[in-house]
Amino acid sequence: MNKQLMTALVFGALVSTSAVAADKMEKKAEREKCYGVSKAEKNDCASKDGSHSCAGSAKKEGDVNEWVYVPKGLCDKLVNGITG
Repeated sequence: MNKQLMTALVFGALVSTSAVAADKMEKKAEREKCYGVSKAEKNDCASKDGSHSCAGSAKKEGDVNEWVYVPKGLCDKLVNGITG
């Protein structure tokens, strides 16, 4: 393989990887934590009060200490939804 082709392939791979990383960061920025709306065992991560540190550990539905990621702006429209 010649140097020019190899350089083009490496550059293409780097651009592709950068685009995927940027897309993931943009999608994460478009979400927010919404407390008080998760179902039992369907929370996204640690509780607000520190009672656990794992996803899927919510004991009851609608607990104000449990959260899920939702698209930005949706939480305010949900019953009991609190942005945090």
